[in-house]
Amino acid sequence: MTAKRGLGKGLDALFESMNGDAAEKGEDASRIREIRIMDIDPNPMQPRKEFKDEKINELAESIRVHGLVQPIVVKPIGKRYLLVAGERRWRASRIAGMTKIPAVVLDLNERQVMEIGLIENLQREDLNPIEEAKGIKQLMDEYKLTQEEIAAHLGKSRPAITNTVRLLNLSDFIQGLLTEGKLSAGHARTLLGIEDPAIRDKIALTIAEKGLNVRDTEKLIKSMQKKSQGSTSKAAQKPGYITEIEAGLEESLGTRVEITTGKKKGIIHIEYYSNEDLERIIEKVSGKHII
Repeated sequence: MTAKRGLGKGLDALFESMNGDAAEKGEDASRIREIRIMDIDPNPMQPRKEFKDEKINELAESIRVHGLVQPIVVKPIGKRYLLVAGERRWRASRIAGMTKIPAVVLDLNERQVMEIGLIENLQREDLNPIEEAKGIKQLMDEYKLTQEEIAAHLGKSRPAITNTVRLLNLSDFIQGLLTEGKLSAGHARTLLGIEDPAIRDKIALTIAEKGLNVRDTEKLIKSMQKKSQGSTSKAAQKPGYITEIEAGLEESLGTRVEITTGKKKGIIHIEYYSNEDLERIIEKVSGKHII
């Protein structure tokens, strides 16, 4: 069994990179040890904040019967260890009565600790949408990873990363509903198309109370928009080809695009969500590094 088996492609890539660096120094970058559970401290930067007791207890029962198949990942700090990946397994192993636990021991910097913790959770879909968005934003802000780098590590498209970070533009009320599982990321992306925050919150509450799916939510939003605009003439409606162009630009640029047409001129509205995102969009449009 190798130190990285079963940890996912994104983690494999990180481990291979670290193993390569260590090989140049004649060191062994990772090795599995049996470590006392009481010597391991949880990571305060763990992206995942909520752990369901029922799931942890189920895993503990499995560990009692089959043992722990996959090791956790830790970083040595003096005579103790910082838990980097595998907090569910660590918690369940304690409940199962284990005194020692197999662990991959890695000498990591702060950025790598954050990266591995986030990647592990994302690959197992353990994070709620807001935890995921905050984790990605932290990688961008504190560790200066680009969206392209994060997308490559997570095996996702760059537009998917952009759309996830956009969820942080929603109100605390809506973010709370997402954290509680009363709204999905699909609901949230639909709500981002509404400019008025008060209306967003109102629709979000309706979704949560009535259990609407994403398609029903889209219908509700269209219905409310029609009521607010009143009866519009065909001339005032947005032509279908404009809607298609908007969709194409959004796919290409990975952000929200709105085209407003007039008799002789129009406006193309392109949203961005950080200075790095603005720079990316400018390079995409112009082909030049301007900022």
